[in-house]
Amino acid sequence: MAGPVLAGVIAYPVTPFDAHTGAVDLPALRALTGDLVAAGSHAVAPLGSTGESAYLTDPEWDAVCETTLDTVAGRVPTLVGVSHWSTEGTVRRARVAARHGATALMVLPQVYWKLTEAELVRHYTEVARATDLPMMLYNNPGTSGVDLPPETVVALARKVPSLTMVKESSGEPARFRAIRELSDGALSVYNGSNPLALEAFRAGAAGWCTAAPCLVPRRVLELHAAVAGGHDDRADALLGELLPFLRFLVRHGLPRTVKAGLEIQNRPAGPPRPPLLPLPDDETRQLEKLLTRLLDDGVAPPAAV
Repeated sequence: MAGPVLAGVIAYPVTPFDAHTGAVDLPALRALTGDLVAAGSHAVAPLGSTGESAYLTDPEWDAVCETTLDTVAGRVPTLVGVSHWSTEGTVRRARVAARHGATALMVLPQVYWKLTEAELVRHYTEVARATDLPMMLYNNPGTSGVDLPPETVVALARKVPSLTMVKESSGEPARFRAIRELSDGALSVYNGSNPLALEAFRAGAAGWCTAAPCLVPRRVLELHAAVAGGHDDRADALLGELLPFLRFLVRHGLPRTVKAGLEIQNRPAGPPRPPLLPLPDDETRQLEKLLTRLLDDGVAPPAAV
């Protein structure tokens, strides 16, 4: 049986904005994306919630998609978040991503009204018909307001054959194993909850979708290598060192926190886009201490590409 399309550490870049004009900063995006590939990330995943995709106009979204995929240039797989409030908008984004060479698509049920099961099936079916790419269902009740339990996810996947992957970000570790068991192993599961990284891998997750490599790539990759190699003590120690940082990311919000960290590392990506505000000064100082502790332990940011 072939392995999953995506595996390992799947890195999320933020979308940089010019600090003065607020426009998308494509040169900074190229640099950040190149850094993620050069650092050894196993895949790159633009335009999720970390990439502030909900705040981009269609031309901006298209430019970020094209720039990221052109920069990766097939060196590692790419997973493009194509979610939109409407099915039509999601289909349009899926086609743009496919045209520029995406490996797979990630689809969050980004809704205003709570969708019925029939509406979910129609939405994912229409997106699936738009391209021949495999799809990842993204369950993130914290950002979408919709929680899809394992039973619903597996039932939906049975009706949409190209839906072969699930990113689970509810924070409930039992779901990783439940999805795999209920689907008889047909669905690959990915962890989107940073503090559960180790627990998810040990429950059979194929990958960890995370923005942490933007700031501490080496330590994140060391953690994956340790657990993949069965070095449990080393993996536990690495997670223990990373946890304060990972929890800080989750608690304070990924776009503002990652961008503050990049500024600390002299790799500016501008502010988050309103209504988001930059990380406050007190929290920025806390983040700097966390990064200094990790960097002092031998984790250096990647060189610019």
